[in-house]
Amino acid sequence: MQSYQEMSKEELYKVKEGLEKEYAKYKGMGLSLNMARGKPAATQLDLVMPMLDVLNSSSELIAEDGTDCRNYGELKGIPEARKLIADMVGSTPDHVFVYGNSSLNVMYDTVSRSFTHGVMGSTPWCKLDKVKFLCPVPGYDRHFGVTEFFGVEMVNVPMTSEGPDMDMVERLVSSDDSIKGIWCVPKYSNPQGITYSDETVRRMAALKPAAEDFRIYWDNAYVVHHLYEDEQDDLLDIISECEKAGNPDMVYEFCSTSKVSFPGSGIAAIVTSKANLDFIEKQFTMQTIGHDKINQLRHVRYFKNIDGINAHMMKQAAIMRPKFEMVERTLQDELGELGIGSWISPKGGYFICFNTLPGCAKSVVAKAKEAGVVLTPAGAPFPYGKDSEDSVIRIAPSFPTMEELETATKIFVLCVKLASVEKLLAE
Repeated sequence: MQSYQEMSKEELYKVKEGLEKEYAKYKGMGLSLNMARGKPAATQLDLVMPMLDVLNSSSELIAEDGTDCRNYGELKGIPEARKLIADMVGSTPDHVFVYGNSSLNVMYDTVSRSFTHGVMGSTPWCKLDKVKFLCPVPGYDRHFGVTEFFGVEMVNVPMTSEGPDMDMVERLVSSDDSIKGIWCVPKYSNPQGITYSDETVRRMAALKPAAEDFRIYWDNAYVVHHLYEDEQDDLLDIISECEKAGNPDMVYEFCSTSKVSFPGSGIAAIVTSKANLDFIEKQFTMQTIGHDKINQLRHVRYFKNIDGINAHMMKQAAIMRPKFEMVERTLQDELGELGIGSWISPKGGYFICFNTLPGCAKSVVAKAKEAGVVLTPAGAPFPYGKDSEDSVIRIAPSFPTMEELETATKIFVLCVKLASVEKLLAE
């Protein structure tokens, strides 16, 4: 298979003619396929349906400390739920504050609280002239949406194979006191599937920020989302690393069971230092008298412990793994030798990150949509939706059935070929 970039104009025109015929065939099929977001498939949700039978009107709804889960109380969450979350992220229960059903809500709330009341006695961000966040790119679009909503200036930091460019992070954080945070998805990152190396985690924990209210926003969303039982990435515990580095208060870790149990009906948490938790708890007494303890109890009774979560996630992996492998195999077979794209094969998480030739991502996404395949908008993995290279596309293989995914992937590679030929002919 000859690389497109080595072809003559005449050869490229001939290839284009064939691609356009195939593309017209798909456009005429009236397809409606979606690879836009990392939603669990119905078959994954079916796995956890027995959770709904764990509690009923005859159940004993008393937590292990005697708390009646039907009533008010236990603002930080019932002890067994705090332990389950702690074991999931590799921390200890005294660091855990269990919220409601969404880690995104916890992150939004944490940023909002910093704007209105500051961070542990610091000046509220709303009174400052400028607030900045570092944003490893490509990254999670909803992170960037939160900080954009509050008017935060976002600064791109390139991702490497070991995590964010730490030379750049260290330089910026230590020299600019308007930088108040950094967004991180440290394990099976969204969208690249990269896990931060031990060195990256240690350097992150040892940062010397110019701002006393700087925090690492450590969104450990995919901590148990492995694709393989015998080939899994390991991630150092950021909480203990920050303690070792003398920066115990510098990190907010976020997690949830949204893609473990039911999205929108799981449990979410913040994991952080005692000082941070005390500050958060004071404000929470004004905001709520407690979250859904019955749902917390339901999760603990169903999963029982971290071994139960891990066993469940291997069942999910058996559904996810063939989809990822099929997409990667198709990319390799169809594009591997054409010199018009690259991608990372992750060991976990929910996404495959594809890099087109510069200037082609928007064209690929638009062509795919016209042929009936919805992808995440080009530019979404960057602050303000601006990918300066116009080259990154996030593929989400989880939601479609295998048959739908096969068709969608064929259309995707066809659109990559067509957009690439058009670009090369225009040069």
